Amino acid sequence: MGNSDPVAGTARPTAVIAAAPVLSSVVPNVGPSAGSNVVSLGGSGFTGVTGVSFGAAPALVYTVNSTVLITATVPPGTGTVAVTVRNPSGTSNSVPYTYAATPTLTGISPNQGPTSGGTSVTLTGTGLFGASAVSFGGTPATSFIVNSATSVTAVAPAGTGAVPVTVTTPGGTSGAVFFYYSNAPALISASPSQGPTAGGTSVTLTGTGLGGATAVSFGGTPATGFVVNSATSVTAVAPAGTGSVAVTVTTPGGTSNSVTYTYVPAPVLVTLAPAQGPTGAGAVVTLTGSSLTTALAVLFGGTPAAFDVLSDTTVTAIAPAGPAGSTPVTVTTAGGTSNALTYTRVPPPQI
Repeated sequence: MGNSDPVAGTARPTAVIAAAPVLSSVVPNVGPSAGSNVVSLGGSGFTGVTGVSFGAAPALVYTVNSTVLITATVPPGTGTVAVTVRNPSGTSNSVPYTYAATPTLTGISPNQGPTSGGTSVTLTGTGLFGASAVSFGGTPATSFIVNSATSVTAVAPAGTGAVPVTVTTPGGTSGAVFFYYSNAPALISASPSQGPTAGGTSVTLTGTGLGGATAVSFGGTPATGFVVNSATSVTAVAPAGTGSVAVTVTTPGGTSNSVTYTYVPAPVLVTLAPAQGPTGAGAVVTLTGSSLTTALAVLFGGTPAAFDVLSDTTVTAIAPAGPAGSTPVTVTTAGGTSNALTYTRVPPPQI
């Protein structure tokens, strides 16, 4: 009668049927399309589990840790798939899992910077959304920001030489683009080291590490123009200025030490004595004025004269031979060419 055993007279046990499992989470829920990463499945009713599926593909391996936890190795796949768990009573609800494409890098700008680090670079490519790491030759970037699925901005750490740069996302680690660490430039000399306040002087800067120069500064004012001749030479056109200024060169490796360039005022002539002399050479003429210290030439009507600089206000010159009559006299210095004064050659008396 009832469920009693007619032989033993005892109650027959009632069979217990386990409920279908319930799946509540997959952590992480994003991974590489190649699979082989391990995820944790959370839920309930994980008793007698007979399978774990990612879409139509079974997990490569799974372990039932408890009635509420399973660890599974993800198979390869693409897109977003439904993850389910099965036991003899049925199949669980599904939780989405997304296969992320492997990131790729196609460019880096700028691709050079100082060994001290600190350069902000923009990495371009595909599949960069969700980036979790940026590496410069194995050293993590000082910081980085994911701008979009195609762009990441990272700050280079300190380093040396050429290093591969990679980005890691849930989809894996990208191929590399290269970043080049450059030593700071060093300047040895500037030639000429003087020029007019109006600027325009072509100055050759020599040193080391000057290749790839991006700027030349004269006391904080950019050069009018410059040309990189080699890693040891840059030619720059001095801008207008006054006094002595520090000249520097900036490259991807940083900014150099400075060398001095001096702006010289244009010379001015006030008197010439004597103002007359013979047509033959040899008369000593004293020129007075201002800014004469850097005198480079004294010309009598275009003919160079031998001269001595006595002070910033006085130069003596030996008048060269020339035809009778008036001729302009000028002094040329590092600051330019002076105004002209008149010297008159007087022919010898005729008998």
